[in-house]
Amino acid sequence: MLQLLTFLEEKVSLLFKFKLFDSSWLESRQRERAERRTPSPPLRRGDVLEVPRSIFTHFGIYLGDNKVAHLIPDILPVLTSNDKLISSVITNERLILGCIYRCAMVRVDTLEDFAYGASILVNHVDKMMKTPPLPDVAKRAEKLIGAFPYSLLWSNCEHFVTYCRYGAARSRQTEQFCEVLKSIIRDQRTVIVSGLLGIISVVYFGIAPLTTLPTILIPFTLWMAG
Repeated sequence: MLQLLTFLEEKVSLLFKFKLFDSSWLESRQRERAERRTPSPPLRRGDVLEVPRSIFTHFGIYLGDNKVAHLIPDILPVLTSNDKLISSVITNERLILGCIYRCAMVRVDTLEDFAYGASILVNHVDKMMKTPPLPDVAKRAEKLIGAFPYSLLWSNCEHFVTYCRYGAARSRQTEQFCEVLKSIIRDQRTVIVSGLLGIISVVYFGIAPLTTLPTILIPFTLWMAG
């Protein structure tokens, strides 16, 4: 039982990126914080900006004149057509609800509104991409202003900026999440945990298709996937 609890704690920690004992992760986060504290050179049109926002990192393209184009979820366009309200600063509540509803747009905000009180990291994503930035990055971003298809994993703000800057949509956050998910699925202890939970549900709710089939199919699928 102790091993089971340890396993669950380990996997939940992975999902939420609480890698307290991962020195490489800690070092990378410390480097990012140091870079945020270091005074950055004047922003140039086409720079990629990133800021912490809710539990994610948010990205945008600097357009010049203190303006930033960024893909951001927002629930307000679903609720109202009032342009003045929609153009106001997007709060975290609006962002999260828009993310759930999958309603998003590429919009232009001031640098201050984009940062939402956080410090800004400039062109940090260049270290991840092996290709040099394309010309006319800002123009590519400006052409996409307006309603935009959104998916938390497959079409988010990081995909938007990497497409504009490098011509290939890619998200480091999505890749990290998928790696964590893959490690959980491929861990054979997941099969044991899912089987035990299935047995508990059968004992508690009785033998029925809604309890028996998941008890068999989920552990079997995880076993085959591992």
